[in-house]
This record gives sequence, structure tokens and C-alpha cells, in this order.
Amino acid sequence: MSEHSPLVIDVAGTELKPVDRQRLAHPLVGGIILFGRNWRDRDQLTTLCADIKSVRPDLLVCVDHEGGRVQRFRTGGFTHLPPMRALGEMWMVDAMQATNAATACGYVLAAELRACGVDFSFTPVLDLDHGASGVIGDRAFHRDARVAALLAKSLMHGLLQAGMASCGKHFPGHGFVKADSHVDMPVDTRPLKDILGDDALPYGWLSTSLASVMPAHVVYSKVDKRPAGFSQKWLNDILRGQLGFQGAVFSDDLGMAGARRIDGRAVSYSEAATEALNAGCDLAMLCNESAQSGGKAIDMLLEELESARVAGDWRASERSEQRRLALLPATGAPSWDALMGDPNYIHALGLVP
Repeated sequence: MSEHSPLVIDVAGTELKPVDRQRLAHPLVGGIILFGRNWRDRDQLTTLCADIKSVRPDLLVCVDHEGGRVQRFRTGGFTHLPPMRALGEMWMVDAMQATNAATACGYVLAAELRACGVDFSFTPVLDLDHGASGVIGDRAFHRDARVAALLAKSLMHGLLQAGMASCGKHFPGHGFVKADSHVDMPVDTRPLKDILGDDALPYGWLSTSLASVMPAHVVYSKVDKRPAGFSQKWLNDILRGQLGFQGAVFSDDLGMAGARRIDGRAVSYSEAATEALNAGCDLAMLCNESAQSGGKAIDMLLEELESARVAGDWRASERSEQRRLALLPATGAPSWDALMGDPNYIHALGLVP
């Protein structure tokens, strides 16, 4: 076993193929991210998660499952969670009721996922709703950083009640720029003072609460020419140094357009992963290559990252591995049937908007 398993990869279908098992067993792989393509029904998802854990119990089974339009599993009894903007709108009517509803949403989200064997969801979104970003939009709680931070903290409380860690995204803030980093390279031209005094505020306020953070594939041109996820200034100097964050840092998907150009040039997946890890990320994600290329890009990434490690171009980090392992649930989860009869779950369900 490597002292550091930094890669989070995908699988193409609803069950593991022999090549998937081989990749997941690789010591550089630390997790797997699931998508709608990995879902057929709840029993199948539960079996898939159990199969993943049979390869390696320490693998982190992840999903993007926020509510609203970013919710991978929507049938089979999964609760349709609202977009986070709905909680922000509730805040404007009754702030205290909104915090309770946010905790209920977090608990229901995490309890349902964990009942099927999923360990971790990339939530909450801490981006502020500036009104310009189509890719963020109603995924954001509110325009006001204070409201966003308090509702996010309430949602994180619910996650924690169900035994799930949290991930604040997209540091230091993706809501101001219009371009979508999945297909473009957004540039935010505001000075550092303006960003730290607005969009980045929730990360400081939640620095003792967040278990992990995902930086944005956005260039903040007055701070660094590199996107935040490849910037030592953003990750080490500001996030860890200035804001005191101690948890894990994930790269966003290295397959996104915003991750494929660094310092003005196109880079390979292995270069992107090496640069992200050297900049301060603990984990690097490649999310859609099993589905798009049959996983050839993952195989190449594993081979080249291992060569980079041996050559000293990237150094495995025991501290990063500890941060990864800390994201795994510390307790068991009830089965789906047991969860359906749990009074805490039933009560929380009634509070979801």
C-alpha cells in the first residue's frame, strides 16, 4: 500500500468489470466518484458500493449529490432535495426555520446515501449567488456570505448527524464569473482584497467545521496566473496559511476545460494531477474517463504519476493520506429499510422544503 493514495477515478457502468477492480486496487487510487450512469436501482447501487469496498475497504465512495439539478440518484425512494437557493429564500422569511430545514436536508441527503453504501458527497456549495454564473445559479444558498455560511454550517450539521463529512466548494468562489469551467477557463479580475472580503469569507468562518474543500478551476488574475486548484498561493498561503484550514483539499475534475491549461499551455492529465498535488491538493479527480475512453486515460495517468513519484516530481504525503482517511465514515449506517422507520429520519423528511 502506498503511503498516499491521491487519485479519485470513475467507472463506466452499473457494475465493476475486471479492469475496474484492477484500477481500484492500484495503490495510487484512493476513491471513486459515482454518477447517474452508475445507477439502475437502489439494490444495484448498494451492491456496487459493496463490491467497491470488497476491492479495498479504505476506498472513499463519492458522489456529487447536492439537491436541485445536481442530484445523481432521484428514483428508488431517494428524496428530491431542493436547490440550495430555496433554503436562502426561506431564510429571508424565517431565518431560524431555514437553518433547521438545512440541517434536515443534510441529514436526509447523507442518511439515504449511506444506507446504500456511499461514503461522501461533494456538498455544500459555498459559492455566492452573484446572478452571473449559469453553472452555479440556484446551487448557491444566497448572495450574502453570512447567510451562505450559516445555512451551509446547518447543512453540514445534518451530514455529520448521519456520519458523513463535508466538502465546501468552489474555493475561493465561482459565483462571480459567468464562464463555465467545465468547457471554458473563467477569469475573475477582482483584486484579492475584494475576493477575501466577500466570496472567500465562508471558508474562514467554517475553517474549523469543513472536512474538505474543492478549489475552483478559475483564474483570479490579480492574485495568480494559475487556476486556484493549481496555485500554491491560493491553497497553501491563503487557504491553509491565512484561513487556517486543516482538512483535505480535492482538485475539481481534471478532465474539465479549466484544468487542461496551466501557465498558458495545454497539459496532460498526469501533468495536471502532478501540478495539483504539488500546489497543495491532497486528492486529484478524473471523473469521466472510464465512460469516455474506456479508462485508457486513467491507466496512462496511473503509470505516469507513479513515474513522477519515483522521479521525485511529486512526493507522496503521509499527511494527505491521513486527511483522505479522515473523510471515511467512522460508524456503520442503517440499512434502507431500517432508515425508513427511524424517527429522526422521518422527522427530518417532514422539514425538507
